[in-house]
Amino acid sequence: MVKTSIYPDELVRLVEDYIDSIQFGEDPAVAPLCEAMRYSLLAGGKRIRPVLLVATGQALGCEPVKLLPTAAAMEMIHTYSLIHDDLPAFDDDELRRGQPTCHVKYGENVAILAGDALFAEAYRLICERQQASPETKMAVIEEISQATGVKGVVGGQMLDIMGGSDDIDSLRLLHSLKTGCLIMACVHCGGMLAGASPSRLQALRGFAAELGLLFQIKDDILDVVGDTAILGKQAGTDARLERSTYVSVYGLEEAGRLALQSKDKALEILRDTGENTGSLAGITNYIYERHQ
Repeated sequence: MVKTSIYPDELVRLVEDYIDSIQFGEDPAVAPLCEAMRYSLLAGGKRIRPVLLVATGQALGCEPVKLLPTAAAMEMIHTYSLIHDDLPAFDDDELRRGQPTCHVKYGENVAILAGDALFAEAYRLICERQQASPETKMAVIEEISQATGVKGVVGGQMLDIMGGSDDIDSLRLLHSLKTGCLIMACVHCGGMLAGASPSRLQALRGFAAELGLLFQIKDDILDVVGDTAILGKQAGTDARLERSTYVSVYGLEEAGRLALQSKDKALEILRDTGENTGSLAGITNYIYERHQ
């Protein structure tokens, strides 16, 4: 049952402490690379993806601390995608989470390597530290691989640089790959590591699909109406790059209605699961109400 709608800041602190403890190497020769990795990884934020993974497991009765390796790995993968997304070859952004982007501070070459290294180290973290049966661990790795590859983030990025389309089906496909797949993977991996049944996993996937859609619509809205100082990144990027978005296709008012619809659907699915989903409801409401 959904008992609260407050964002689980206690899970944020748990995730933050764990991420801060991660070290990438002691060799002085690669110290500048490790510094760039930690610079982007420790830039702050609400840590929506790892918190989502931990909150999903918690809803199914798993202790949050047991899920931290995979949760941190998800944040490392997300950070890698942001580093590369900000590069001049893609969005050419100079601000991320209120500070200079990785390539602005360290140079494009180091930024590319920092992203690559975070992606690789994420898998190493799961392999070395995540406690789970071999079968479950392999299922988690497979889920993440699909969510980040051609059928996920990278495929979505490719569609994005090709210019997208005003066709609504193409727009949904682009954003389901670029944004939705990683959110889906966080929920599904949290469920698998917590030992959820196939029926529960299916219900959670329905929730994650609506949450991913909500996140993207809200992102598109904020790019139009948001303030750069509050967003922590440059507003107006979508218009500058002439991207198709939910706002450009539907208009601002209708995009807002669609966001509300996805939020309500996500919360309805949570109510129907019968789990202790208060933290997941809090994450959902935060995504809908966020200003950054």
